[in-house]
Amino acid sequence: MGRKGAGRDAGADVEAVLDELYATPPPGFVARRDEAAAAAKAAGRAEDARRVRAARRPTLAAWAANLLLRSRPEESRQFLDLGQRLREAYRALDAAELRELSAQRRRLVAALARQAAELAQEAGHRLSGAARQDVEATLHAVLADPDAAERWAAGRLHTALTPPSEFPAGLEQAGGTPPEPEPARRPGTRRPDPAKDELAERRRARQKELARAEEAAREADRRLRDRRAEHADAEEAADRARARHAEAAEDVSAAEEHLRRLRAELHRAEAERREAEERQRTAAKALDRAGEEARRAARETDRLASRAR
Repeated sequence: MGRKGAGRDAGADVEAVLDELYATPPPGFVARRDEAAAAAKAAGRAEDARRVRAARRPTLAAWAANLLLRSRPEESRQFLDLGQRLREAYRALDAAELRELSAQRRRLVAALARQAAELAQEAGHRLSGAARQDVEATLHAVLADPDAAERWAAGRLHTALTPPSEFPAGLEQAGGTPPEPEPARRPGTRRPDPAKDELAERRRARQKELARAEEAAREADRRLRDRRAEHADAEEAADRARARHAEAAEDVSAAEEHLRRLRAELHRAEAERREAEERQRTAAKALDRAGEEARRAARETDRLASRAR
């Protein structure tokens, strides 16, 4: 039981770490991610370390959108509710409801994008015009797409979101109404002109082709933003690696200098040892000679004393 509880606590810990990580401004993201992953690994939580290590560095716009969600929870909840009502109104082809909600949408997107920029500025990171447009695109996507709304609500975006082409944002901005079913042809009315039908079909085909091209362009733009974020991530990691390499090189240089000094000290000590040993040998020889002389003197003294008696 204790081990299961520990697992739940570890899972909660990694979720809290990821939440904190995506609240970290992009310039400090990689360092904080590496630190958290290393801590999880040192604690024996290899899966948590893998999840943290896999976290993608957010663009400035994505970080600002995450910051907005966390800093303005009530406004964010109302915005998510508005998106759900807009999608329901569009599915129901409720023109009056769409017009009313669209006015709210325009006001809220503008207000929230401005708040996101202000929050980012307060955190020390000014949003460029392009970044603010990405924030607005993300907010439009949240209104249009339930999957986008779910991703933003998680608070861990790493790149800006793009609204789907089929959402009626363009229709609402143009002041139009949802599409109506084509009425059935009444008896006695003139049959459609085939040439006009062919022209209309060509127009529809061109519109579909344009929609596909626009979607491809949006997808290419998403990929470009992802690659830019990855490049920035790799660049920051490379900078950190270069800094660590420079520190290690300094440590090696200091160690080599210390080793050089130790070797010089060793050589001096070796020379002193040899000199001391030579003095020891010389002193030992002198001691032997002095001992021999003392013995001879003692014998001579004994001899002279015997004669004197």
